[in-house]
Amino acid sequence: MELQIARQIIDTLAQGIHPVTGEAMPEDSPYNAPPVIRALHAVSRALEAGAPQPEPAARRPPNAGKPWSAQEDSALEIAFDAGIALKQVAQELGRTQFAVEQRLVKLGKIAAPAGGGRYGNSAAMN
Repeated sequence: MELQIARQIIDTLAQGIHPVTGEAMPEDSPYNAPPVIRALHAVSRALEAGAPQPEPAARRPPNAGKPWSAQEDSALEIAFDAGIALKQVAQELGRTQFAVEQRLVKLGKIAAPAGGGRYGNSAAMN
């Protein structure tokens, strides 16, 4: 179902109207309860704003999501050992900085973060 159609149904319900028959909902209908009406309006506004869209492929690095080759692993290890900034290494390898950091963890070059979170702007890696 298209979001536009779903939003129209939600808006109709919020007005106390049956979306299929067009008849007014009975007074004792749950759709006429103030908290339900407020919830329907909130959902309608959220649908109006639109769901978050995935990042366009044109903005992702060219190798994002692709398997790492042995040559890329070697280049990553050499660059890391040489102290080249991870942001630069990521650009040269066509990867995100996060992917580079995670690959370094897998290669045993850096420790995994406590709690499994992202590294962010760790001074030791920039």
